[in-house]
Amino acid sequence: MLPRKQYMNMLISKRDNGRIKVITGLRRSGKSVLLFQLYKGYLLNDGVKSDQIIEIELDIIANAKYRNPLELDKWIRDQITDRGRQYYVLIDEIQFVSEIQNPYVENPEAKITFIDVVLGLMQMDNVDVYITGSNSKMLSSDILTQFRDRGDEIRVYPLSFAEFYEAYRGDKRGAWQDYYTYGGMPVITTLATHEEKSRYLNNLVEQTYIKDVLERHKIQNESEVLELLLNILASGVGSLTNPKRLSDTFETERHRKIASGTIDLYISYFVDAFLIQKSERYDVKGRKYIKTPLKYYFADPGLRNARLGFRQVEENHLMENVIYNDLVRRGFNVDVGVVEYNTKDTDGKKIRKQLEVDFVLNRGSERYYIQSALNIDEPEKRMQEISSLIRIPDSFRKIVIVKDYRKPWVDENGIQYLGIEQFLLNDNFIG
Repeated sequence: MLPRKQYMNMLISKRDNGRIKVITGLRRSGKSVLLFQLYKGYLLNDGVKSDQIIEIELDIIANAKYRNPLELDKWIRDQITDRGRQYYVLIDEIQFVSEIQNPYVENPEAKITFIDVVLGLMQMDNVDVYITGSNSKMLSSDILTQFRDRGDEIRVYPLSFAEFYEAYRGDKRGAWQDYYTYGGMPVITTLATHEEKSRYLNNLVEQTYIKDVLERHKIQNESEVLELLLNILASGVGSLTNPKRLSDTFETERHRKIASGTIDLYISYFVDAFLIQKSERYDVKGRKYIKTPLKYYFADPGLRNARLGFRQVEENHLMENVIYNDLVRRGFNVDVGVVEYNTKDTDGKKIRKQLEVDFVLNRGSERYYIQSALNIDEPEKRMQEISSLIRIPDSFRKIVIVKDYRKPWVDENGIQYLGIEQFLLNDNFIG
């Protein structure tokens, strides 16, 4: 069992802080193991008695009775028998709790939900509450909005490369190849063959993620469109696009006319379900956001590859996706950078051009610029990769991450170069 140190440290730091700990993230990314095995084990080792830990998994049929919020509330409170002791309430799959009419008021619109249960528990000064939800009915945006300023979100991601490497039997280069091919879903580390990994990932996409989105949003007649859209996003991962372009792709390649507004809505479903993430474009010199186009990245490269039948395992695009995911995991806001500059065409006429910076990172007062490059072996190739960086008129760090292992170095422009494995295995290289 992998230790998931980053998330354990977050949970431990928020222990007994008077707020609700909401553990969110992609299904099967390890939320339940984190809470019910790792964190519970920590509490027991720290002297908490087993009867002070009240835990329930609502997705199993034996606990179906407690999907009624009143029954759940009563069951939990019945176990809080000593006001002088601290209790820890761990609720898994809380989205299974039903919404019922409030029997204590005459208004038929008045409902009781799990929100009422959790907020009620929070009012007890000897109770610390932790909840997880692992399908699209339990999204951070839904829950934290209702909790307002009384909840702390702990977002759990698939295994980082550093975590994956801890469980890997082999060298770093082999680990990198397997990681960008099969990704970091925890179960992947227990499977041996391509067939096993492919089957597992395909089942996750088809039977879990797509099914969840269809059920949550009651999509029936457009399920094929939703799946085709996911395929198109997977095929163009890391490429600039927007709903209008995607709508045009449907019309020219699939001979289906789908409104750009519908495309935008369906993309938001995937984003809300944590399956994909979007990165907006930022004009570095103008210091403003450019509304469109933007980029989409998959939360896990293995899921993306499985969706395409492992037919488009392009290391350059996947490397960019992996870097993006790792930067987000480290707590950065990550945008796609645009650097505009003036030049002349072959006729000597002034023109304005744009160069791309793969990632503009912001975290508090920190800022970094990063380029992802498979290699920079030739001088022309290196200049192509850094041409946008050398035109950025500020002193924040500028970094190029390359595939090949190399000793970190800084060139005459102050640009730093790192190998991909060095970067992924050491959070301290940035920040």
